[in-house]
Amino acid sequence: MKNKKIITFGFFALFTIGNMNAQKKPYLDKKKTIEERIELLLPLMTLEEKVGQMNQYNGFWDVTGPAPKGGTAELKYEHLRKGWVGSMLTVRGVKEVRAVQKIAVEETRLGIPLIIGFDVIHGYKTLSPIPLAEAASWDLEAIEKSAAIAADEASASGINWTFGPNVDVANDARWGRVMEGAGEDPYLGSKIAIARVHGFQGETIADLQKVNKIAACAKHFAAYGYVEAGLEYNIVDISNSKLYNSVLPPFKATVDAGVRTFMNSFNTLNGVPATGNVFLQRDILKGKWKFDGFVISDYASIREMIAHGYAKDEDDATAKAVIAGSDMDMESYLYVAKLVALVKEGKVKEALVDDAVRRILRVKFELGLFDDPYKNCDEKREKATIGNKANIDGVLDMAKKSIVLLKNDKGLLPLKKSGQKIALIGALANDKNSPLGSWRIASDDNTAVSVLEGMQQYKDNQLTFEKGADLIVGKTSFLNEVIFNTTDKSGFEAAKTAAKNADVVVMVLGEHGFQSGEGRSRTDLNLPGLQQELLEEIYKVNPNIVLVLNNGRPLSIPWAAEHVPSIVEAWHLGTQTGNAVAQVLYGDYNPSGKLPMSFPRNVGQVPIYYNKYSTGRPIDSDKNVFWSHYTDVEKTPQFPFGFGLSYTKYDYKNLKLNKTVFAKGENVQISVEVTNSGNYNGKEVVQLYIHDQFASIIRPIKELKGFELINLKKGETKTVNFTLTDKELGFYDNDGNYLVEPGTFKIMVGGSSDKGLESGFELN
Repeated sequence: MKNKKIITFGFFALFTIGNMNAQKKPYLDKKKTIEERIELLLPLMTLEEKVGQMNQYNGFWDVTGPAPKGGTAELKYEHLRKGWVGSMLTVRGVKEVRAVQKIAVEETRLGIPLIIGFDVIHGYKTLSPIPLAEAASWDLEAIEKSAAIAADEASASGINWTFGPNVDVANDARWGRVMEGAGEDPYLGSKIAIARVHGFQGETIADLQKVNKIAACAKHFAAYGYVEAGLEYNIVDISNSKLYNSVLPPFKATVDAGVRTFMNSFNTLNGVPATGNVFLQRDILKGKWKFDGFVISDYASIREMIAHGYAKDEDDATAKAVIAGSDMDMESYLYVAKLVALVKEGKVKEALVDDAVRRILRVKFELGLFDDPYKNCDEKREKATIGNKANIDGVLDMAKKSIVLLKNDKGLLPLKKSGQKIALIGALANDKNSPLGSWRIASDDNTAVSVLEGMQQYKDNQLTFEKGADLIVGKTSFLNEVIFNTTDKSGFEAAKTAAKNADVVVMVLGEHGFQSGEGRSRTDLNLPGLQQELLEEIYKVNPNIVLVLNNGRPLSIPWAAEHVPSIVEAWHLGTQTGNAVAQVLYGDYNPSGKLPMSFPRNVGQVPIYYNKYSTGRPIDSDKNVFWSHYTDVEKTPQFPFGFGLSYTKYDYKNLKLNKTVFAKGENVQISVEVTNSGNYNGKEVVQLYIHDQFASIIRPIKELKGFELINLKKGETKTVNFTLTDKELGFYDNDGNYLVEPGTFKIMVGGSSDKGLESGFELN
């Protein structure tokens, strides 16, 4: 009874304290709506405190240690104590987050909590495959679960906001950041964008209150995937048709899915940096789309408008960014330094500041940070969550689903589980760091399961490993730019001996994990270093090669595509790389991935993509040189978008439409039968493409407008149904108006963008 009284008194005390806080700070009253609480708080804020909410700082000192003394760090610390910091990034771990949150909540006048941001791109500590690899699964449920695992671990470490998903549509493999997105197609990209937002945030905004969910951020707004020459931070110059029909759809999909934040981009659009682009941020995002979350700049991109030649100085850059709709300044230091004076001088309206602050406060309230600023600061949960078995199993499942079988001419795969002599060759086969990929700043180095370790789990074969040659010989900076081995061939002979004595050679070649990502543009898409030479030397002594590619972008591998009998695209698959690769190689998992980006024959074809437009001379109809082609290589890709093989075989037949003439607004019903005619159970991605043959703005020769991932047992047949509505049949004109025009439509259904069953219909 005594304990019961104590507990009762404890609850009464907490209730009383809560009521006192609500009376003193009415915006803490949970009974009021979020909008009411915002309007109670905003008038209490000084202009300096408002601008402070628009200021984000990177982690700048050991937050569990003494306060910084001197320089920028001390200034930032004082800003934090005054309530002039709205967010911090790269602060992670419960102890560190609690320390900075305590200052914001308990030492500032109004106690407004921080929102803690972090680049959770393909996992936090336990890593899933890079996003481009996940896109190759075409498995929306698995992708959503992968994002949920990332949110689970990040939130357990004190984080409540991720700078993802990247929804940039990109078709230029030279750009290193293709590894962060979903590839070249806006339809697939939109579906994956929704899955990732829901994985991070939950199905509804109310789910943000849950302890294992974090706010998502759609980036980079907009058109960053179309930087000229694939060159990082470069300009973008595209048509309105490309903008409305290819770039914007995935961003609009995230708004419809409830994404709470946007990040603008480093590039220009129509000659204006995205950070200062009123058209993008005010007119489209906050106007036409009615987005009510907030927009954050990319790292220092407000200041970089000066280097662009768009802003003449810091005051001008600050004013243009706020006026354009950039609500929060990431690491430019300009809002906190310049914006108060600009408002007082009448150069920026305070109403624009109020709008930005409302948006930022809204997301903080939605996350429940005002009600429990320490909701993500539970050390027991952190310890129990990071790297737990469920998360390990989840990223392994995702990794297997991301692998794409590109070639299997001799039936070398799957490998036999006993009685084979296998030579495993390539430095990447025994690498535990590179498979983690780029953008894994919270993960620990050398924690991936290597391919060697994965294959060693199958103990009934004779496995011999030789690296052949080191891929890299060093790194040039803290950014892990790698130096490649181009001279040391001392391991070639040992590798050739191992290959000569083997039944099958498995070679793991490709890019190092730090060779793609931000700042990793390339003009050479071939195998780097000595790898191509090693591959050809091994082929001379044993052509029975299974080539396993590790890479963060499409590569140019014309020699391998012609000579090597089996090729497996294994990307950078994260923590469970080796186990996933081994299970696919040995047939415990039948590969089902399909390429989300076209692979070029050589870099001269880039950018190359399936949803291209016809020209006036698309074919050699006159049997002469004057048609759209290259004189030195085919104009088709080496491996097209949507392509991927299986250990079994799928047959398509009986493509049917419910009729052949439709009125506008009628649904077009399509069905096709798919049969697993091979010897293994498997999964197939059934893809539907359309071609609007005659339109007021020319349409691509093929556009993905539907797909279904189906399971088929050997010998089984399933009927797959698709429905085309106005949403799939229309397009945007150059003013952003959505049109559905009458005309003739072709359709194609198959397992890849390059072939399938064809039919058509008329739309009146």
